[in-house]
Amino acid sequence: MDSSRAFVKDVKRIVVKVGTAVVTRSDGRLALGRLGALCEQIKELNSQGYEVILVSSGAVGLGRQRLRYRRLINSSFADLQKPQIELDGKACAAVGQNSIMALYDTLFSELDLTSAQLLVTDNDFRDKEFRSQLSETVKSLLSLRVIPVFNENDAVSTRKAPYEDSSGIFWDNDSLAALLALELKADLLILLSDVEGLYSGPPSDPQSKLIDTYVKERHQGEITFGDKSRVGRGGMTAKVKAAVNAAYAGIPVVITSGYSDENILKVLQGERIGTLFHQDAHILDPFNVVGAREMAVAARESSRQLQAMSSEDRKKILLDIADALEANEELIIEENEADVAAAEQEGYEKPLLSRLALKSGKISSLANSVRVLANMEDPIGHILKKTQLADGLFLEKTSCPLGVLLIVFESRPDALVQIAALAIRSGNGLLLKGGKEAKRSNAILHKIITEVIPENVGERLIGLVTSREEIPDLLKLDDVIDLVIPRGSNRLVSQIKESTKIPVLGHADGICHIYVDKSADMDMAKQIVLDAKVDYPAACNAMETLLIHQDLVPTGFNELIDNLRSEGVTLYGGPRASSLLNIPEPNSFHHEYNSMACTIEIVDDVHAAIGHIHQHGSGHTDCIITNDSEAAEIFLRQVDSAAVFHNASTRFCDGARFGLGAEVGISTSRIHARGPVGVEGLLTTRWILKGSGQVVDGDKGVEYIHEDVNIES
Repeated sequence: MDSSRAFVKDVKRIVVKVGTAVVTRSDGRLALGRLGALCEQIKELNSQGYEVILVSSGAVGLGRQRLRYRRLINSSFADLQKPQIELDGKACAAVGQNSIMALYDTLFSELDLTSAQLLVTDNDFRDKEFRSQLSETVKSLLSLRVIPVFNENDAVSTRKAPYEDSSGIFWDNDSLAALLALELKADLLILLSDVEGLYSGPPSDPQSKLIDTYVKERHQGEITFGDKSRVGRGGMTAKVKAAVNAAYAGIPVVITSGYSDENILKVLQGERIGTLFHQDAHILDPFNVVGAREMAVAARESSRQLQAMSSEDRKKILLDIADALEANEELIIEENEADVAAAEQEGYEKPLLSRLALKSGKISSLANSVRVLANMEDPIGHILKKTQLADGLFLEKTSCPLGVLLIVFESRPDALVQIAALAIRSGNGLLLKGGKEAKRSNAILHKIITEVIPENVGERLIGLVTSREEIPDLLKLDDVIDLVIPRGSNRLVSQIKESTKIPVLGHADGICHIYVDKSADMDMAKQIVLDAKVDYPAACNAMETLLIHQDLVPTGFNELIDNLRSEGVTLYGGPRASSLLNIPEPNSFHHEYNSMACTIEIVDDVHAAIGHIHQHGSGHTDCIITNDSEAAEIFLRQVDSAAVFHNASTRFCDGARFGLGAEVGISTSRIHARGPVGVEGLLTTRWILKGSGQVVDGDKGVEYIHEDVNIES
């Protein structure tokens, strides 16, 4: 099932509208094969427990064809030589309605189904009692597994020009279908057409592209419609108008081809066919509206507009985001709770659920971190170094954005806020792919953030990719995307590194060690060890392995172990610790628990601890607890990790705690940023040369002096 069509899982009541061009052939006669396939699909849905309501056009076209034939056989040769008067449309409707319903009755009867005819007019819906009775009648029919078949009663319609008039409550069977979907509280409206869906231009034009998801804000005014229906009243223009009205009133709509034998079934199976109209289309699947390259290019173009803004204007965007987050806290929590409930139902483990949940106070905390970023010194355009190359020729090394970032992260929706804020502060375009378990949380956060981005920059500065299937296409865009930052499992990071030429920044594992040296203050050690393990065990900077100097075994060792056990931490031991404590050995020392569990091992000294860390660690964050300054210096100098601490919890390895405002991730890479990556890690440099007419000309006439210039001057 395509992720953008996942909502069909909850669909029960469906309104299907079949157009004249589907019901009839080009010569006006009934398309029996297509009608038979339509009825067979409705039969299948009926047997699966769906409630199907059919709205059928075709009566006027069919009646016209029959009356023309009747007039032909009743006319003399002389009559046929006279100008032929156009047949009365209402008469055509009366004749055709009788014929088409007789056919539906026959086809459904062959499938052991019963159908019911309901003819309505525009004026009927002005009567509240009529609408109430209509709902009750349909409810009764559906409870008996009968298929209600609706049509506008053109034969008695009071509309003066029923085939041109577009006023009133409804004006054709497309708008009638949309009205019925709302009136009868349907879960989905399917409009069947003679083409695959909505195209960017006339379907006959080779340059026209099928639009997978209609986004009103993008596509309104951009689509060129072809001719109106060859036989019916509306055509695609009428379908789109009806679909937009229904979708933005809360009823999802799919326009697809009625020529296929199984398209209705495919829609209900979640396949990506036809064109989807949905009130949340811009967050459901914005990727598929523009495509991978277009999405990345749009982010780059928007980032350049962002960079052109003043520092104060960029700051204001962040402050507006912080305010918007707090103003929409209830909505964010509601969507997040839905994600958590779905994840629990799917059987996700507690560490993931912990990362997924936006606990009480988290939104305020996120808003405050965005404000911290906003109030930091503008990082763009800093002169990092200034050199006078020659007389009147000055070279400046300045900070500038990387360009377009692709961030792939799992579980944590709060990461989306941090990453988006960092991208805006550093002037970068951004493409985000969050985990499917946080889909609703990510969607609402993305919507809230992009809605406050000024129009001259555009909401496409930050794109939200909703399906894992799109990632391979994005990873090919090394000419548009400048850096990929994966935040997730070792497997995810490895897969991305193997699949792209784009530089990748990040860490695979957070296997953090604490080494308690023989001279450690044991009260301090107990406090640090508990904080590092228990405060937030799902975090990548939580302690996973505790190394203890062998001299502590007779003294403080048991106290540390008892404290961990009393907090509910499950213990695994290396060869020495497991035999001493009678605890199981881990499958591997290179293991990130992300839960209330850790590995313990006894080591000879600081050098043995360093060796263990280098052999089994991930280069993330490692700590020594000791009062021996020499041992501390050896550890800090020799441990080759992104962050190395002395007498402090590993939980301090965090962008906010480092004063970076937020972090886009923690990198164990060596190029180009390491440790918590804040704004500076999302910047690169460029050279600006200011001269007074100098030319190289083989270096003649230019006397180089290469003098450093005080930047302040």
